[in-house]
Amino acid sequence: MATFMDVHHGMEGITAEQLSAAHRADQAIEHEEGVHFRQAWADPKSGTVYCLSEAPSTDAVKRIHARAGHPVTEVYPVPLTVS
Repeated sequence: MATFMDVHHGMEGITAEQLSAAHRADQAIEHEEGVHFRQAWADPKSGTVYCLSEAPSTDAVKRIHARAGHPVTEVYPVPLTVS
């Protein structure tokens, strides 16, 4: 499976609880598209949220986010990782 980073905008003021709830909403249905959302980060001031996932395609990531109530248009493949 490929790794993807997606970016949400317009979430100014998001709290840790709201970020956690959104992440759980994705995880509740992710299996239906073969996606696994690994982690999410947010900057409440700018309203930007980042999500890291493993998925069969960018479209699968988009479908899960849309169905969970927070659609995304920016999904980027992450072909290289260093830790």
